[in-house]
Amino acid sequence: MTLAHEVTGDGPAVVLLHSGVCDRRMWDPQWSALADAGYRVVRCDFRGFGGTPLTGRRHNDAEDVLDLLDALGIDRAALIASSYGGRVAVEIAARRPERVTAVALLCAGLPGQEPTDELRAFGAREDALLEDGDVAGAVELNVNTWLGPDAGEAVREQVREMQRHAFEVQLAAPEGAGRIEVEFDLSAIEAPCLAVSGGRDLPDFRQPAAGLPDVLTDARHVELPWAGHLPSLERPAEVTDLLAGFLRATIPAVRQAS
Repeated sequence: MTLAHEVTGDGPAVVLLHSGVCDRRMWDPQWSALADAGYRVVRCDFRGFGGTPLTGRRHNDAEDVLDLLDALGIDRAALIASSYGGRVAVEIAARRPERVTAVALLCAGLPGQEPTDELRAFGAREDALLEDGDVAGAVELNVNTWLGPDAGEAVREQVREMQRHAFEVQLAAPEGAGRIEVEFDLSAIEAPCLAVSGGRDLPDFRQPAAGLPDVLTDARHVELPWAGHLPSLERPAEVTDLLAGFLRATIPAVRQAS
């Protein structure tokens, strides 16, 4: 199965991996800007999100992304990833380090961390709402939990739409659908890494980002004090500049002379 995806631009490959409350549309603010900066930009939907359906078979999201890169003829790429997409990105970078040129993680979910009481309470509340058939309530819970105060109403509505669609697809999943989890060693990551956290995010995402420089050989942590869990949507121009600067420093774009 090929993930729903889009490709734009020319130059070194950059793959955008979305969060678990969004789909590939969350990267609209960065999409053209990174292509204009001289990169070949790919964005895709994981299974059960956006334009990629769930089938009645278990799957591994990292393998799906690698299969997409193979189909596009991309041997190596930088990975820019938000939240759950960060969990997928670090799995790819750890299991297949020769395929990854750089990794930028925005409020990423990382393996092996015990959830805080706050995150457990969120999960329990979401489960209860969905069990009661209150999809609208579960959507609103996610919007209020994951977007920081700088997110305007247009962004909040965009996240509502993406999360609502994901719930609809996932609640209608055929029997047998589900993820295959694979263990991996974070320290196997060789690519330069930028770990971004939000000062208004849950500690489940702030603490791992701050600790990555102690685990990886080439990692830098930046905390955005104003940010919630989705900074690329909350202050898109500022985050686009941060990501473009990281890419320029690690995999400079090659432009043809005019």
